[in-house]
Amino acid sequence: MFRPSQRLLTAADYRQVFKDPDHKAGQKELLLLARHNDLSQHRLGLAVAKKHVPTAVKRNIIKRLAREHFRVLTPKMPSLDIVVLTRPGARDASSAHIQEALNKQFARLGLTATSS
Repeated sequence: MFRPSQRLLTAADYRQVFKDPDHKAGQKELLLLARHNDLSQHRLGLAVAKKHVPTAVKRNIIKRLAREHFRVLTPKMPSLDIVVLTRPGARDASSAHIQEALNKQFARLGLTATSS
């Protein structure tokens, strides 16, 4: 479950990450921006642009994959606010390719999934 406490909820939350990210990890399909927070857990924000992914079904798949990947992250301190943004390459990428990109970019941020 993706609880409200695990989400970036306000424009100000997103603005802080966009304005001054501590970490960036990206490739053709996705860009991850992360900023340290003072909370006891990571938080996730999603910016899946209609411009980059025109169909609602595909946008929802990308968001579902990102939330699932976030859900199984190993807790690590310091906690991060993470924003997943799509890029133009996401339009033609398969679900498997998006999942692989998420794995790679979260790993670049030093975040790994728990084995469950």
